[in-house]
Amino acid sequence: MIYDIRHVTTYAYESAVSFARCSLRLQPRSGDGQELISHAVEIRPRPANRTARRDFFGIYTESVLIETAHRTLRIDSRSRVSVSRSAPDRRAQSRSWESVRDLAIDTNSLGPASPIGYIFASPLVPLQQAVTAYAAASFAPGGGILAGAVDLMHRIRTDFRYDPKATVISTPLGEVFEKRHGVCQDFAHVMIAGLRGLGLPAAYVSGYLRTIPPPGKARLQGADATHAWVAVWCGEALGWIGLDPTNDILVENDHIVLAIGRDFSDVSPVDGIIVGSPKQKLNVAVDVILVE
Repeated sequence: MIYDIRHVTTYAYESAVSFARCSLRLQPRSGDGQELISHAVEIRPRPANRTARRDFFGIYTESVLIETAHRTLRIDSRSRVSVSRSAPDRRAQSRSWESVRDLAIDTNSLGPASPIGYIFASPLVPLQQAVTAYAAASFAPGGGILAGAVDLMHRIRTDFRYDPKATVISTPLGEVFEKRHGVCQDFAHVMIAGLRGLGLPAAYVSGYLRTIPPPGKARLQGADATHAWVAVWCGEALGWIGLDPTNDILVENDHIVLAIGRDFSDVSPVDGIIVGSPKQKLNVAVDVILVE
């Protein structure tokens, strides 16, 4: 499948901003069944300087310096991506989760795809006993890691309620777990914390999800949004498998990967600092259009 993706981020400031430095992580990845065909970002006001690099996780990161006074900052990212991947059956056989745990801790590789980097706590995903105990209920002794991860995903989808007003980016994991309300970012963080508490490698994936309007309803422009899910390392044979606890599905061709890291703090599409306005209003509009 080929998708056109438009991701527009607009900041409206209460007063003029004289200086801004931003980091943009808006270029979709290539690899693992996905290929980036084209990508461009238009920024207004025009930056004084733009530089690009790839960070430790392989995320294409653009650093932007704006020295023109402005009341509005608009970042318009457009990408075309080809996706062709298949997920294993939910009931597929896999190695025992204990053996995968042992393999992960014994690995000799320290690269960005190595499981060793995703078994420890990270800035937004602390390891908490209550969350570990919750996850442990899905992993019977000797059980397959894929079956356990699928069961945990299903339980999160069942036990937690999607509520965009319940949390913000800074809401602590413990509060999300206690209230059982949140958004895709929260569900991914909870699942990752539970898996890592058991010693299992779990990564945070940011990206896009193609949405299909109800029968007879028109598709609304800008109605899509960025999405988040989890990648679980299931051993050398299966590798990294994507699981979406918000929707209780394994990741296939409707998911477009933007970036992979330990948690949201590694993959935030836009972040940075400004000098000037104490208040701002953020608007994000996303379109994911199936081209072919």
